[in-house]
Amino acid sequence: AALALDNGLARTPPMGWLHWERFLCGTDCAADPRRCVSERLFVEMADVMVAEGWRDAGYEFVCIDDCWMAPTRDERGRLQADPKRFPSGIRRLADYVHSKGLKLGIYSDVGNKTCAGFPGSYNHYDLDARTFASWGVDLLKFDGCNSGTLELLAEGYRRMSLALNKTGRSIVYSCEWPFYLRPLQQPNYTEIKQYCNHWRNFFDVYDSWSSIKSILDWTALHQDSIVKIAGPGGWNDPDMASIFVFLSQLVIGNFGLSWDQAVSQMAMWAIMAAPLFMSNDLRRISPEAKWLLQNKETIAINQDPLGKQGYQITKDKNFELWERPLAGQAYAVAVLNQQEIGGPQNFTFSLTFLGNGLACNPACSVRQILPASRDWGVYSWVSSLSVEVNPTGTVLLKV
Repeated sequence: AALALDNGLARTPPMGWLHWERFLCGTDCAADPRRCVSERLFVEMADVMVAEGWRDAGYEFVCIDDCWMAPTRDERGRLQADPKRFPSGIRRLADYVHSKGLKLGIYSDVGNKTCAGFPGSYNHYDLDARTFASWGVDLLKFDGCNSGTLELLAEGYRRMSLALNKTGRSIVYSCEWPFYLRPLQQPNYTEIKQYCNHWRNFFDVYDSWSSIKSILDWTALHQDSIVKIAGPGGWNDPDMASIFVFLSQLVIGNFGLSWDQAVSQMAMWAIMAAPLFMSNDLRRISPEAKWLLQNKETIAINQDPLGKQGYQITKDKNFELWERPLAGQAYAVAVLNQQEIGGPQNFTFSLTFLGNGLACNPACSVRQILPASRDWGVYSWVSSLSVEVNPTGTVLLKV
C-alpha cells in the first residue's frame, strides 16, 4: 500500500459543503445576493449546518471554490478576497466558521490563473500556503487549470503539499492532479497519495443521472488501479470526481435527480469511500433530501474506520453488484439497477459471491440501509438474496 500524506489528516473521507455546482461563479451580488459567491453565502450556510444538524451528522467543512478572489494580488504579492463580496476578509470568515464548530475550505490553482481566470498560485506556492495558514484555512482544493506542461503541473502539486506542511497548520490537501494527467499519461497514484489527501479522477459532477452514471462506469472500469490505493489519509474523489467536490460533490437536494437516483448517488458514494461534499442550497432543501444526506447508517459506511474502498464484483445485464469490506468483518453491499425504463426488477445472487465466499460463512445477518432501513434476518452461507430495485435505483445492504 502507498504511504499516505504524512499530515495526520483525512483518516476517513472528508465531509462538508462546497459552493461550486449549485452556485458556480456568481459574482453579481447586487442582482442576486442570495446566490452570489460572497461572505454572506458562507455565513448563512455555516449557520444552517449547525441549526439543521449537518455538523452533527459529520459535515464539518464549509468550502469556498473558485471566484472568491480579487482580480489581482495585493501590494505584497498575496492573494486577497474580493473586497466587495468579502468585506470582512477570509480571516474573519474563518473565525466565524470555527466559532460554529466547523472548518473552512478554500480554493486555488496550480497554474498562473484559476479555471475562472483569477490569480493562480504558480510561483507563489510558499507565500499562498503561508497566507492560507495565517487565515486559519483548514482545507485547500487545488485545481489544475493553466498549468502549462505536465512537469509543471506535477511540480506544482508537490511544492504546494510541502509548503502547506511547512506552515505547521493542519490543512487537508485536495488535488485535481490525476484528472489533468489522464488524457496524456497514466497517473502514479502511489506518488499522488504521498502528497495529497484526496484527488479528483473524473470530470465535474453535474446535476443529472447521466453524470452520476458516467462516474460509476468510469470507477468500475478503472477499479483495478484506484481501489487499492485508497485508505486512511488518501481517498479517490469521484467528481472531479465528487458527490458530489470535485472534491466529490453530492448534488442531492438540487433539481436533476429523481429520488431513486439520489439514493443511488448516496449509496454508491458510501461504497466508494468518497469524500462527501454537498453542493446544494441547504437553506432550501426538502425533508426527504435532508433525511437521505443525514442518514446515519449510510454515513457510517462511508466513514468506516477500516478505510477500504468498495468495488464492483459482478455485472449482469442492467444490474451491478458492488461490495465494500467494513470493520468487524462486515460488508456493505449495493445492488444498482442501471435500467432507465420500465418498473422495478428483481436481482438474485448467492451470498457466496460476497467477500470471496467469506462474508457469510457459516451465517450472517442482513440489514437493508437504503432506500429504507429494515432487518432481513439471518442467512446461511449457501443462501441467495433476491433484491427488488427500481430503475436507476440502488438497494444498500449491510452484511
